[in-house]
Amino acid sequence: MTVTQHHEADRARDNTATVLTAMRELFGEKDLTALDRYWAEPYVQHSPGMPSGLDTLRAVVPDLRGFRWEPQRIAAQGDLVFTHSVVHGWAPGPVAIVDIFRLENGRIVEHWDVVQDLVPPEETVSGNPMV
Repeated sequence: MTVTQHHEADRARDNTATVLTAMRELFGEKDLTALDRYWAEPYVQHSPGMPSGLDTLRAVVPDLRGFRWEPQRIAAQGDLVFTHSVVHGWAPGPVAIVDIFRLENGRIVEHWDVVQDLVPPEETVSGNPMV
């Protein structure tokens, strides 16, 4: 492994740890101070129902009821971290979400997501689970 590859692997590992800790503290523990530790402005939001900026997260998180973020797969490359999760309490029923986080200097500065209603395996055409 070259020095550059080693540095990239370290950065991917560190960014993954940051995202997992940030999401646990903010959404799981509802600790709004996590925004000050793990996110940075300008925060660019690509989720179609949410504006950019951290004030939106500050306003939304305290009102979430029964929220559980259960990441099943995690991958990282460069400054991006990808999670494939089952999420409860974001929509009326459980959803499968792929989140993409971009980090800069160890802070989350950009977010994309793809959200689908979670269909039980016995109701999918393939019989395979979505997540």
